[in-house]
Amino acid sequence: MTPLSEDSAEILAIKALSWLVANDELLPVFLGATGATEADLRQRTRDLEFLASVLDFLLMDDAWVQGFCDAAGYAGDFPLRARVALPGGAQVNWT
Repeated sequence: MTPLSEDSAEILAIKALSWLVANDELLPVFLGATGATEADLRQRTRDLEFLASVLDFLLMDDAWVQGFCDAAGYAGDFPLRARVALPGGAQVNWT
């Protein structure tokens, strides 16, 4: 899997955050799971670590990934490729 560039990953993550904010059912789940506040949503949109947490959350459920990708016009593997490009996303090889 080829990761996206950091700039492309950041753009995708911002779009994922926008999609999440517009989702009335999923947004409270994200806020509860991450401890993020509504102020964080406004203030941390350029914080790569926060954006990585958005993608971490999204990647927890295939239906969420597919819903975002369908809405944003991305192939289904793009969120994972973006996550790899952001801080903490390096794949670990356990062998």
